[in-house]
Amino acid sequence: MLQRVRAQLRQVADQMARRPELCCGAILLTCALLLPITLTCSRAKNVVALARPPVRFFPAEVPVVDLFLGQIEEADRLREEADVSLVFYYAPWCAHSITARQHVQQVALRLAGQVQFVAVNCWWHQGKCRKQKSFFQYPVIHLYYWRFGPIEYRGPVQSEYLESFIQRVSAPLTYLPTRRALHTFITHQQQGVVGYFQFNSSPQPAAYITFLLSALHALRRDHQGAVRFAVVTNQAVAEGVSLREDESVYLHRRLNSSLVFPRAQRNFTVQAVCDWVFENRESVIHWIQPTGAKSYSLEAELQRGPALLTFLPHNPLTANQLLKQVTDVAWRYHSCCGSEDGASGVPRCCRSLLVSGRASAVCDVCVSHCWALGLYVGLVELSGSSCGSVQSSYSPSGQFSVCCRSVPKPLRCPLLSDSIAGLQCRTNKTLHFYLLDAQLHWPLAQRLGASGNHSGPPFITIINLRDETHYVLKHTDSLEDFIQNFSVSYSPLHRHLVGHKQHQHTQSLIQEVTSDSFLDTVMDSQRDVLLLYYSAWCGFCSLLNHVFLQLARLFQGNSALRVARVNVGRNDLPWEFMVDHLPSVLFFPRHRKQMSVKFPENMPMTVPNLLRFVLQHSSHAPWEESDDGVESVSLLGAELHSLQREVFSLHRARERLSQQLAVLWRENRRLTLHTHTLESQNAELQAQSGRLETLYREKRRQLADSVHRLQELADASEELLKENALLKVLLSALRDRDTQEGKCEAS
Repeated sequence: MLQRVRAQLRQVADQMARRPELCCGAILLTCALLLPITLTCSRAKNVVALARPPVRFFPAEVPVVDLFLGQIEEADRLREEADVSLVFYYAPWCAHSITARQHVQQVALRLAGQVQFVAVNCWWHQGKCRKQKSFFQYPVIHLYYWRFGPIEYRGPVQSEYLESFIQRVSAPLTYLPTRRALHTFITHQQQGVVGYFQFNSSPQPAAYITFLLSALHALRRDHQGAVRFAVVTNQAVAEGVSLREDESVYLHRRLNSSLVFPRAQRNFTVQAVCDWVFENRESVIHWIQPTGAKSYSLEAELQRGPALLTFLPHNPLTANQLLKQVTDVAWRYHSCCGSEDGASGVPRCCRSLLVSGRASAVCDVCVSHCWALGLYVGLVELSGSSCGSVQSSYSPSGQFSVCCRSVPKPLRCPLLSDSIAGLQCRTNKTLHFYLLDAQLHWPLAQRLGASGNHSGPPFITIINLRDETHYVLKHTDSLEDFIQNFSVSYSPLHRHLVGHKQHQHTQSLIQEVTSDSFLDTVMDSQRDVLLLYYSAWCGFCSLLNHVFLQLARLFQGNSALRVARVNVGRNDLPWEFMVDHLPSVLFFPRHRKQMSVKFPENMPMTVPNLLRFVLQHSSHAPWEESDDGVESVSLLGAELHSLQREVFSLHRARERLSQQLAVLWRENRRLTLHTHTLESQNAELQAQSGRLETLYREKRRQLADSVHRLQELADASEELLKENALLKVLLSALRDRDTQEGKCEAS
């Protein structure tokens, strides 16, 4: 093989020796290939700049250990040494991380003695955090309780919310030493879980550790802390919730029977206890936190049915009286069993009603089944003004009791506040209660019809996504009346129309209609209205702007017709005035608003078609009598006169334009002639300039020749002067010689 290669190389060398041009071509080709490769490699080193070394993300005076080089092993060591620790994973360029930094600083300054705060730069490419962690967004906040964790915080990155969550992680269990504390815990918490453990045999029984970890594990699924865990160590206190066995877990429920963890059927593990609590808990009111971006979180809740949204200012670190009132209404709304019959123990439902004919008499009607409460409303007058029990022969609900009493005037509504109790079981429009922080989600409240700012009174609205309606609670009404009016079959509530406030220009040809001005504009009985339905996202609607502008110019000055448009994307309208697609044009004739006509969909929207459409449907009432008995022309005649005046105006404008064009043409002709004259003069000047340039060069050449000749004459003169001087010397010498020779001859 080597011999063959050597033979081929020797043959190539012989050929290159016989043909030198081939050798030179190969060398040049090699150089041409190596030069671009060398330049490219050297340029790549200069283009790719080294990343700047990271710097501290938190100030040095803040009690946060900032591991800006991504030292994840140092973070693990610090959290293992602390009882409770918070690890803040961030990216220095992330706007959310920069915004969350100030809130973490505030919490760290308040809880520096209780919690270890660690910040890790998880974006530095040389750090171990970037290599070991795979985060899809920043910042990420993890909390650790001893060696349990991580517990990821998924709530709003606000100092109050973050501090409240840290306090729940620091104290996952509430110790209840007395029955009074137990009663307070059960009544004040939305959902309470109580564990009973005896610490006689061991300082920390294994079941207690499992219960503690269950409370921490629940925080992973419920960052709001709606489910609270408490522990009881005294048997007398535990008997307050019927717990007599050691290592028992009690789930308190208001609407249904409370439960005890079935240790015979389920293993007593962290996951089992947590799943059992969340499977059997009662939740009548929920906190929701829309992300503010494109998300289905809010839509998923609204798809469940009618929803009552309450926007209120909330601080999780302080008690909120408004939150307590809304929560109490929600519990009473879902509480279908308001009382119990003492003899039989059967749950009963009660409702307070006014007695017809007596404005100050109120009767309390109680039945055995909530759904049968409506059957006895007409029988209230049978009991008169005393209390009694009546047997019903046509209802399976058994007996019902009626007790009437007098109440002081005035009564605010036909139903007293107790009418909200158990309303969920008496209506097919079940409400779901939701809470939102007004400070975080006030833009959403404003889109639903809120006014003012988030620090004012709470904003409450009911949204029915199936019917595409929502209602807003007025400040003069109560929440109980608002819910009651929504739940009745024929609701007296009016659908709230959200409109965009827009400044109307007085000189605008097309009037912009909003939700507030729609009825006043369209239902004006003295004018015909041509209305365009459009939206900002509709591309075809923008193409019709020039068409409607031309049409509005034709009817300019006509008080009998108004051209208007409405942006249905930002303004809600009554259902009877909605359209099924955009763009759409509707014509509302005067005196006959109920006979509105829609522009045909198969006809192009041009100025002639729209004009023909308007004139056709506005001529159904050709004659109208004025007050003095003089007959006036119809809208068609008025429009024809208007068009004639418009044509006459156009003719006059055309004549004026023709005269102006003639003047401009003459002026243009004069300017053209003047331009030609200037061009000819310019050509003559250029020719004269050329001749002068030629003469200048000729004179300059002649002057140079004269100077040369004078120089030659000067040189010749100098030579002659030299020769003349020489001749004078020679002549003087000859004279001296002749003189000497004469003297010699004389002697």
